[in-house]
Amino acid sequence: MNLEKSKKRIAKKVKMGFHGYPEIALEYFGATASSALEVAVTLVMEEGDEPLQERFSSETDVRESEVIQSALVKIIERSGAKTVSQKEGVSLLV
Repeated sequence: MNLEKSKKRIAKKVKMGFHGYPEIALEYFGATASSALEVAVTLVMEEGDEPLQERFSSETDVRESEVIQSALVKIIERSGAKTVSQKEGVSLLV
């Protein structure tokens, strides 16, 4: 899947708002606010469940990585997520 198509599919899911569980939350991390070198994907199957988290990283901006963005779309699809949320901006790596 190409990069722009993946980004649009993720953005569309995020814009839909909360529709119940399972829920996936995306958060981007980087050394600076302009470059995200890592993305954390957190999955909560049902309210009160322990969240499962997976991280993907890259030498370049993960938001511009076709492989990583396509993987995020596949995770969203395969988990059956009814809700996708995304933290705005890039959180600084500590």
